[in-house]
Amino acid sequence: MTMEQIELSAGTIDYLDTGGDGPVLVLLHGLLMDETLWADVVADLRADHRCVVPVLPMGAHTKPVKEDADLSPRGIARLVGEFLERLDLNNVTLVGNDTGGAIVQLLVDEGAPRVGSIVLASCDAFDNFPPGLTGKTVVLTGKLSPTFFGLFMQQMRLKLVRRQPIAFGWLTKRGDAVSKHWIKPILSQADIRRDTVRVLRGIAADKKLLVGVSEGLSSFDRPALVVWAEKDKVMPPAHGRRLAEILPQGRLVEVADSYSLLSLDQPAQFAQAIREFTSKS
Repeated sequence: MTMEQIELSAGTIDYLDTGGDGPVLVLLHGLLMDETLWADVVADLRADHRCVVPVLPMGAHTKPVKEDADLSPRGIARLVGEFLERLDLNNVTLVGNDTGGAIVQLLVDEGAPRVGSIVLASCDAFDNFPPGLTGKTVVLTGKLSPTFFGLFMQQMRLKLVRRQPIAFGWLTKRGDAVSKHWIKPILSQADIRRDTVRVLRGIAADKKLLVGVSEGLSSFDRPALVVWAEKDKVMPPAHGRRLAEILPQGRLVEVADSYSLLSLDQPAQFAQAIREFTSKS
């Protein structure tokens, strides 16, 4: 599908919109990812859902944002809220995987009047922010200047490096080709390196951010689904169970044979979980 563009306060972002009259899904990717995280899930769900996937400025985007854009986690959450408003999307099912799940929680924390239900999928939560060895290593690189950050990221050209636990190795079992694609903007565009360093520094500035926010989910009175990899090495499965217990209408689905990026490792199971959820919400 052809990507569309929208001008927001932070700058121009790309997004995918399948259209249609079905329930609206807005799917949020994580750090150093783009809309291709959701390709297989969207291919499945677009038959009976309208799938909208913004490319957030978190490292795999191709259009740099404005130099004064707020790229802190809360700033990106507000950008998603602005995106929903500009497209006049209502009663949205907001889906977040990896860092995208943190953005969902932050948006909910600020009210999220256009969100009718949420799906949290193997994501940052509680004190796991940045998550695991993978997230902590990447966020540490934000201490580098954009130039030296780019030099560090050159190693990611090598599959041997990408498959390490400090990179994408514990995030996906089967998605190396996609993760190889994600790092291209950082390697080729100085402005994207600048944006990414700002995102990483924003995360590092408040590592306790999700502790209070996650607990605040107890007041979210709308349908909620938690989908988690059974043996996730980055996002503790106990966090998935805890989130489902905290959310008043929380339901938990655990997925076997997958790492954190469920939409790459088990897209059919993930899509089916979302379809069953929206049919009952």
